[in-house]
Amino acid sequence: MQHEKRHTNDLGKDPIVPLILRLAIPTMLAQLVNVLYSIVDRMYIGNVPDIGDLALAGVGVCGPIVTLLSSFASLVGLGGSPLMAMRMGQGRNDVAKKILDNCFLMLVILSLGLTFLFLLTKDRLLMWFGASPDTFVYADTYMTIYTAGTFFALMAAGMNSFLICQGFSGLGMGSVVLGAAMNIVLDPIFIFLFHMDVAGAAVATVLSQMASCAFVLLALRSKKMPVRLGLGRLEGKIVRRVLSFGFSPFLIVATDSVLLIVLNTVLQRYGGAELGDTLVTCATIVQSYLLIITMPMGGMTLGTQPVVSFNYGAGQPQRVRRAIQTIAVLCLIFCAIMLVVTHTLSPLFVRLFTSSEEIARRSVVYIKRFTMMLIPLAIQYPLVDEMTALAQVRRALYCSLFRKVVFFVCLLALPALFGPEATFYSEPIADLLAAVNTSIFFFLAFPKVLRTCGEGKAISV
Repeated sequence: MQHEKRHTNDLGKDPIVPLILRLAIPTMLAQLVNVLYSIVDRMYIGNVPDIGDLALAGVGVCGPIVTLLSSFASLVGLGGSPLMAMRMGQGRNDVAKKILDNCFLMLVILSLGLTFLFLLTKDRLLMWFGASPDTFVYADTYMTIYTAGTFFALMAAGMNSFLICQGFSGLGMGSVVLGAAMNIVLDPIFIFLFHMDVAGAAVATVLSQMASCAFVLLALRSKKMPVRLGLGRLEGKIVRRVLSFGFSPFLIVATDSVLLIVLNTVLQRYGGAELGDTLVTCATIVQSYLLIITMPMGGMTLGTQPVVSFNYGAGQPQRVRRAIQTIAVLCLIFCAIMLVVTHTLSPLFVRLFTSSEEIARRSVVYIKRFTMMLIPLAIQYPLVDEMTALAQVRRALYCSLFRKVVFFVCLLALPALFGPEATFYSEPIADLLAAVNTSIFFFLAFPKVLRTCGEGKAISV
């Protein structure tokens, strides 16, 4: 028993700051490694002789669609895991198991339905969402293979949340590291050694996700899990509660994808035949850089949600308050460091993707524009995610959608008024206004939320 305790985290009793660090650092690193899935693909593709820049633009068009698919993993994983953590905090592991089993079945159904739907509509979607006649063939090849592996992608990402919410952040990190490491090794083999180019990158990604999926499911079946995965049966009440809880993180990820699709479409339209593909290639590199910031920060905030949810369910408001303060400080420190990195090392990052002087020069400028408001972004992320952990789904959704609406308006207005390059100012404008709005909203609502701590009013299943 003592041996077991050394390897798990007591969400209700361990000191908050060390506990947050033990959960945040592995999940942050796991998401940083996870970024390598897309970045390594794009880096190798961008360096394929003769077709690199066009192929990179084609895969860049696929990026938002891939993220849109993964948002359904957030719907179930981030919808079910806070509920499960709250029930564990209340000592109701029987209900926690029902939630886990229902989420597994939901992911099975969703992955099969999405595979069929996207394979049926992908050609039309790619042309609508920013592919040009020159880049379509690369986008179509990548998307077809990736979509065929939707089951493994959704299951690996969605079920990983249920490892973390039981205190096994190390295993959660291990599943991601396994997939990313395999991807790094397999990419050059399939792309260059087997001369498969874009198809090779997609095959390497799917095989890596298969490995992560197997790791997560076997871990959840392990006897050391406080709540083990089983088959169970779907229960309408649980399904509705999970969907209700997960709708906010799902919509956050899904609308991010939609905004990136709009970004690519706008750049293609206003850039025209002369500049469109170049700007989409630059946007792909810029988004790859932004992922290095947002994915680890999201890992910190989402990975530490179980602490907030568990203690909210257990009726410990002081621990809830202290946890949120610690998470916010971690995000601010991380973004301050990344702001320095942006202004010193971004040219080196860009060179990993392209040998074109023009694309490299433009990409560095656009990266600096896109990340101007990283400090406000460090406020937005933890406040929105911890509102979700406190069962304040509608409030979290409002704060997230406010930022998306500002971003969307800027995407439409800035290039129309000032030309296509002005599009890259949409991100910092949205980040600043959203952080101000969310801060005001959170600090007005937070005291009222803490007064319901432990009552379970919003978390019945």
